[in-house]
Amino acid sequence: MASPSSRQTLIEYSLRQLGAPVVDINVDWQQCEDRLDDALQYFSERHFDGVEKAYFLYPVTATDITNQYIDTDNLGPVNGFGGDGPTGRDIVSIIKLFQFGPLSNISMFDVRYQMALSDYFGINTNLMSSRNMGLAQYDSTKRYINMIQDMFQPEKAIRFSKVTNKLHIDMNWKEELVANGNLLIEAYVSLNPDKFTEIYNDRLLKKYVTALIKRQWGMNMSKFTGVQLPGGVTLRGAEIVADAQTEIQLIEQQVQLEYELPINFMVG
Repeated sequence: MASPSSRQTLIEYSLRQLGAPVVDINVDWQQCEDRLDDALQYFSERHFDGVEKAYFLYPVTATDITNQYIDTDNLGPVNGFGGDGPTGRDIVSIIKLFQFGPLSNISMFDVRYQMALSDYFGINTNLMSSRNMGLAQYDSTKRYINMIQDMFQPEKAIRFSKVTNKLHIDMNWKEELVANGNLLIEAYVSLNPDKFTEIYNDRLLKKYVTALIKRQWGMNMSKFTGVQLPGGVTLRGAEIVADAQTEIQLIEQQVQLEYELPINFMVG
C-alpha cells in the first residue's frame, strides 16, 4: 500500500523501504512500534502539521483559586471538534490567556459599548454630518482605549509545562478571580493520528520512521559486526547505524528549517 493510513501500514511501508521482504530486516515488531512512537512525538513537537491552535473555555473552581494554578488535565474537549476532540491532555504549549476583569467585560457600563450605543463616532449618521469623525479618528480613539486597558489591566504572565500539566498565572488569585468565572485559554494541541490518519502519509514522517527503524536494525546487528556468513557475506551493523544516523540528522535539520512553526518575536 503506497499511502499508509495506520500504524501497521506505515511500519510495513518503512520495512519495504529498507528492503523487506527481499532482505531480512532484523527488527522486532514491537521495536518498530517504539520507533513509530518516537517519530510521532517528534512530529507533534516540531512539525507544523502535527499541532493545531485550539481554545479552551474553562470555568474556574474554588480549588483552583486555593491551589493558585489550573490543572490542564481538567480542560474539556475543544468546541467544534465534537465530544472526542482535543482535551487538556493533548496540550503541547499554551500561548496566551485572554484578558479578563472589569475592563474586559462587555456590559452596559463598558465604555466601548456606550460609545457604540450613542454612535459617538458618527458611523451610523450621514457621511456629510458634522458628527462623522472619519475612520482615522475612529482608529486612533480605539487605539487609545486599548492603551488604557493595557495600562490598567495588562495581559497576565503565564507559566506552563506539559510535564507538570499546571498552568500558573502570575496574579493575586483571590482578588482577581471568583469561582465559576470563565477563562479563555489559547493553546496548541497535538493531533491524534488515529483520528486524522493523513498524518501517517506525511512525507517527512515516512522518511523519519524509516530512518529510525534502520538505526534500530543496525543497533540490533552491531554486536555481530565483522562476523562472516557462508558465501563471504560480512555483517556490517555499525555501518548501518552510521548511515541511519546521518539520514536522521538531515531529516531533523530539514524539519527545523522548513516545517517548524516560526518563532514569535516580541518587538517593542
